[in-house]
Amino acid sequence: QVQLVESGGGLVQPGGSLTLSCTASGFTFGNKAVTWFHQPPGNRREGVVISNSDGSTIWAEAVKARFTVSRDSDKNTLTLHMNSVKPEDTGVYYCAAGIGGWVEAWYDIWGQGTQVTVSA
Repeated sequence: QVQLVESGGGLVQPGGSLTLSCTASGFTFGNKAVTWFHQPPGNRREGVVISNSDGSTIWAEAVKARFTVSRDSDKNTLTLHMNSVKPEDTGVYYCAAGIGGWVEAWYDIWGQGTQVTVSA
């Protein structure tokens, strides 16, 4: 079965850190872009970071100074390291694999999402 599985979500205090993982099952990352999306409560899903197969990344301005990402093409895992988290980072985080870009329709494989809550 082709799927992405996210893990690592939870409750974290403002200013803390959290690590999210996205692992492919039934396929390999290969030439696909793998992207983290964030859906705040009551809002639309928005892009966080695009990891391209050539090793390049494209970041959303709101997080680029606080988050880092690592892609392991042998393990087909994309890891998002969230540092100095803020309450506005709260929401469901999804990873998706596809041709790339910020447009959700360009991604054909999605994970089920993992909840991140930033609160004191």
